[in-house]
Amino acid sequence: MTLFVGVGAIIGMMMMFIDPSGRMWGMDPLLEGLQVMPMSKILFKNFIFSGIVLFCVNGVTQLFAAILLFMKNKYAKMVSAACGIILMLWCALEWILWGFNFMSNLYFLFGAVEVLAASFWYNHT
Repeated sequence: MTLFVGVGAIIGMMMMFIDPSGRMWGMDPLLEGLQVMPMSKILFKNFIFSGIVLFCVNGVTQLFAAILLFMKNKYAKMVSAACGIILMLWCALEWILWGFNFMSNLYFLFGAVEVLAASFWYNHT
């Protein structure tokens, strides 16, 4: 799960870099929702900053968790749970900005599964 979400964040970032306007992917209406964010006229005139934040917040963290899981590191469970919580918070912010939508709901579910799996694994080891 962590690897899937991490790679998905990299793909999302690449999409935002390929077409910063979002028109190619049908994301351009989402820029309007970002105008409520601080410094929106500077940071959210296109999707470049959003792509960087997506990569840093969900890509790097999830891939780090995946590496720890593959290495069977003793902190893997804790990091995986933290990544799930971060992902759910990310989706909650998306709901505030754009309302409920399929992708945010699906990724919120992924985050919940990450937290539940890490909790289950932690309690049974």
